[in-house]
Amino acid sequence: MTTLPSGIAPWTEFLSAKEVPVLRQTAHAIAQARERADRINIREIADIVLHDPLMTVRLLRFSARNRGRRQLQDISTVEHAVMMLGVEPFFHHFSQFDIAEERLAQHPKALLGLLHVIRRAQRAARYASDWAMWRCDLNSEEVAVAALLHDLAEMLLWCFAPQRAMEIAELRKAHPAMRSADAQESVLRFSLNGLQESLCRTWELPELLLNLMDDAHSERPRVKNVKLAVDLARHSSQGWDDPALPDDFRAIARLMNIDEETLKLRLGLKSAGEVAASQAPPSPPG
Repeated sequence: MTTLPSGIAPWTEFLSAKEVPVLRQTAHAIAQARERADRINIREIADIVLHDPLMTVRLLRFSARNRGRRQLQDISTVEHAVMMLGVEPFFHHFSQFDIAEERLAQHPKALLGLLHVIRRAQRAARYASDWAMWRCDLNSEEVAVAALLHDLAEMLLWCFAPQRAMEIAELRKAHPAMRSADAQESVLRFSLNGLQESLCRTWELPELLLNLMDDAHSERPRVKNVKLAVDLARHSSQGWDDPALPDDFRAIARLMNIDEETLKLRLGLKSAGEVAASQAPPSPPG
């Protein structure tokens, strides 16, 4: 049995020595795309990568490690990373994968935990991208990637320390009012936010993405965009009756400068007819 490290620095070293797995679906999609490498475009490859936060961080980490001396600007989007690498080199460097479902085959509950976090991240990225485009953000993909990777450390914990991840999940289930950070501190003696920052800096991920994932700066509109997308995905992950959702709706509506009814229409929670009826002036007395 592997002895797990203690403290953020040893955990950073431990995780940095691991090959980040990808979803089976991602490996299959990349293999299929390779068969038409002479006809595929960069956007299609980026779409495959962006569906999987684990593959996304693999590509960004690879890009950071192999950045040319003359490249002064960080690569903060997947499309830019694929473009700088090139189609053929992409398929050359990303041809063999450790598969997440196979890694956790002996830990079915941990696999469910990982897939739950990934699905949540995918939804957060979609929300973040939609709202960024609505706000005319000059690079909505940066915001989407930050939302997709916001809970990266939690995903890696499920992959490489499933028992620890299960302990945190069970502690939160037993104490629903407990904050996630407190549960993490209780089991790991540190928060996953601290581990994530350490990993991002060690892996030399773009400073911009690190800043966008930093909830401490949520007064900044782009950071708030990311945080609210992550919050909404988290609070709605078990349905739309979480008591935190009304506060989320109010904050998102303010960010987008729309009313809450229009927001719910964009989220698919209300039909256009329902929104129109709620906004119509009252009928005069007969």
